[in-house]
Amino acid sequence: MYPNLYYAFRDLFGIEITGLRFVNSFGFFVALAFLFSAWVLTMELRRKSQAGLLQYEDTKIKIGEPASSTELITNFLLGFLLGYKIIGAFVVGPADPQAFIFSTDGSWPVGIITGLFFAGLKWYEKNKQKLSKPEERTIRVWPQDRVGDIVVFAAVFGFAGAKVFHNLENWNEFVADPIGSLLSFSGLTFYGGLICASLAIFWYARKHKISLRHLCDAAAPALMLAYAIGRIGCHISGDGDWGIPNKSPKPSFLPDWAWAYTYPNNVISAGVPIPGCEGQYCNQLPEAVYPTAFFETIACMLLFGVLWYFRKKIDIPGRLFALYLVLNGIERFFIEKIRVNTQYDIFGFHPTQAELISSLLVLTGIALWIWMGKMADKNRPIPSTR
Repeated sequence: MYPNLYYAFRDLFGIEITGLRFVNSFGFFVALAFLFSAWVLTMELRRKSQAGLLQYEDTKIKIGEPASSTELITNFLLGFLLGYKIIGAFVVGPADPQAFIFSTDGSWPVGIITGLFFAGLKWYEKNKQKLSKPEERTIRVWPQDRVGDIVVFAAVFGFAGAKVFHNLENWNEFVADPIGSLLSFSGLTFYGGLICASLAIFWYARKHKISLRHLCDAAAPALMLAYAIGRIGCHISGDGDWGIPNKSPKPSFLPDWAWAYTYPNNVISAGVPIPGCEGQYCNQLPEAVYPTAFFETIACMLLFGVLWYFRKKIDIPGRLFALYLVLNGIERFFIEKIRVNTQYDIFGFHPTQAELISSLLVLTGIALWIWMGKMADKNRPIPSTR
């Protein structure tokens, strides 16, 4: 396992870059998931715009003004934080990057230099566009031009929702250490992130008059791809998203780690000490378990292919997203049967949080599929009898 990229580079390339301790493997793949899903979403929104299914929004902007004091101060502060903490982590090379980030430690010189650089860039950018008389212009903004904003909304509200739902699912751990639970980089529940991010994006779409049905259809393949890539980070870092002990015979064509794995050097230090290992991440599970995150990556890559294939064949708006809900719910429901998760006691039944939500997603997807069909029939013009 590679808790962060420092261990990956040391093991794969034989080089040690202390600053890479800051780049958590899980966070790295989450970032890749956002980048690739944003690319897919942009392509789909552009395709729908060119097909006349989405419309632009007129937006007024003022150009030609010099950089204001507020803009310069804001950019300096953002640059300072980036340099003081993020770039400073590579300079200082802390042994525990997580503790470093949430402490007051940092690099003042790097922070000040980076802050001045950001403020200077803003001044140069605005000065280059400065006019003798600033003008107000109206520009057309298409939905694909707003993908950057959509991704930011998804990242902020998705992370917050994933944290909240994880702590609700593991309430005893949260009560024992609320601060540590909230600040930990591990412990994220996908469905919590999906629900909160969806609510935020729905609000944003309505504000900018973007068709929710077409936006959801465009997002369906991107969401499945993002989930698949994110699960790679779960597996590589060993963040606790694994299965129950696997004692079944291994198929001959699979490597050991793809069937049953002990997750050595996992990021949450779960299990028993590894003999001869010294350092922060020196534990492994006492029994080999199902690598469920790896299974989900394979399954969701295939489901992404299914959604990508049907994106032009399903012509009723909203139905591709309905198909996504059903496929995602079925995949997660069945993987829960071999995952380790907190179970609830509901009238003698013992479902997990993910089983409850995935079941609801399947039912919602089926209902949405039917509803979208009825709406299409209702809006379809009646043929003339003349």
